[in-house]
Amino acid sequence: MVNEEMKKLGNVRSVIREIFEYCKVRKAEIGKDNVFDFSIGNPSVPAPAIVNETIADLAANYDSIELHGYTSAQGDARVRGVISKYISDNFGAEVPANNIYMTCGAAAGLTISMKALCLPGDEVMAFAPFFPEYKVFSANCGAVLVPVKSDDKLLPDMADFESKITDKTRIVVVNSPNNPSGVVYPESTIKAIASVLEKKQKEYGHPVYILCDEPYRELVYDKATKVPYVMNYYDNTLVCYSWSKSLSIPGDRIGYVAVNPKAADSADVYAAICGAGRSLGFVCAPSMMQFVVEKCIGHVSDLSVYKTNRDLLYGSLTEYGFDCVYPDGAFYLFVKAPDGDSKKFFETAKKHEVLFVPADSFAAPGYVRIAYCVTTEQIKRCLPAFKEIAKEYGLIK
Repeated sequence: MVNEEMKKLGNVRSVIREIFEYCKVRKAEIGKDNVFDFSIGNPSVPAPAIVNETIADLAANYDSIELHGYTSAQGDARVRGVISKYISDNFGAEVPANNIYMTCGAAAGLTISMKALCLPGDEVMAFAPFFPEYKVFSANCGAVLVPVKSDDKLLPDMADFESKITDKTRIVVVNSPNNPSGVVYPESTIKAIASVLEKKQKEYGHPVYILCDEPYRELVYDKATKVPYVMNYYDNTLVCYSWSKSLSIPGDRIGYVAVNPKAADSADVYAAICGAGRSLGFVCAPSMMQFVVEKCIGHVSDLSVYKTNRDLLYGSLTEYGFDCVYPDGAFYLFVKAPDGDSKKFFETAKKHEVLFVPADSFAAPGYVRIAYCVTTEQIKRCLPAFKEIAKEYGLIK
């Protein structure tokens, strides 16, 4: 006997992973340069030099037992202190070290936070389009994921949001810059979300927490684009951060959960975070990577490559007649299927060895996600294929 739900998850990968695995097989068959893989958000630029320099320095000069041994369950106190200071210096929010919990990336942070805050039958709200695993993470703690519609700019539909909040609502997930759309929520949107939740908290007599999913915080390409720090607008906020994208180290799995000390019952919330980490086995995040981010905090990879890719891909596809959402951040281009059928669009592109992800599982049927965290050379080589696809749909002659 096994847990049937877990067996189902194990036997059926996410759509993203299915396409990613297909790409690997196809590259082996016809050569990697002949497959245009836009399936997965795997950074294509190397980590900044300081990352490898720090790893080498730690390996050569740090006490080996401490480097490879356990830290405190919630993470090394010194590392958490550095993160606390960084948050204060850069965002003006005072989050003590003892309100920070080190995790194996943002995914672990989200899972831990939902487990800490939700009881079976509670509701987690997410603004469409959203990362499909939110549904898995919510189900893992017995909660129900409630999708909220977006407007024509792919920002939250505030009327739909307010109408769907119930007494069972415990968490609202905010992901900006957004995966899969690349949209950045402006300050006005964050204020509107906060205003609705302040009213609903009073109506229902209990806190509703915003859970910020922030692995793409630094990935914005225009100077005018600002990513509001939600703690400064709404007290009942937790932030799940990861260095996977900013430092190009997704395989090293390091991030944190930060609990706003102004949140209702913040001490209890942090204790529940620690308890959820314990119950899920997410204690003692990788020691060496904790010490790496201690030295590398504030550094980022060469994000100019992604801006070049965005400008080239967005400019070319819109020229070919495709309807694309302009991405202010992250490294995804969200494109409408020309006839509204995202799966047919995927199959049409697949014939040209162009692989992207239908966005039905992102709660956005009719769209596809193109991950442009690839080499600029790949984008240049794929443009003739996109032009042929546009011709098949009659967008150009």
